[in-house]
Amino acid sequence: MKKIIILSIALILILGLTACNPNGDTQAPAMDPVLNESLESILDKIYETANLSEDFKEYSLSTLLKTEITEERSEYYFGKEGIDFEEALASEPMMMPSAYELTLVRVKEDADIEKLKEEIRENVNPNKWICVGVDPENVVVDSIDNLIIIIMSDSECEALHDAFLALKG
Repeated sequence: MKKIIILSIALILILGLTACNPNGDTQAPAMDPVLNESLESILDKIYETANLSEDFKEYSLSTLLKTEITEERSEYYFGKEGIDFEEALASEPMMMPSAYELTLVRVKEDADIEKLKEEIRENVNPNKWICVGVDPENVVVDSIDNLIIIIMSDSECEALHDAFLALKG
């Protein structure tokens, strides 16, 4: 009788765990917890951890705005319409003493991220600002999981990119 009770309890536990996890996956989600945070939090983390010059740190704290990117404005930021994304946030100066922009784009889980990165890389305009531009060599388009970063800057590009990649953990 005890064996039947023990087997019944074991069966109930197994079925219960399977019901909570229908795919039978036992591994933790692949995405790093930091990357699950809001785009604003991720952006703040990048600026906080990047090895930036003191001048740029002061500049980023005093003049950079965070702009939510809508589908209607996506061509301005990505260089073309039709980029399918869940949400996007740009960090850009209030006034343009020099060309700079850092954009985070969260895409859908099932998206072809390599194709999207290539489309952005081919179409983003490093000279979209009036009277200023970025050398095309200083445009970075990269990703971690379903998060794409676009950096356009003639300075600090590498430090910002390294800080983004460090989020992967």
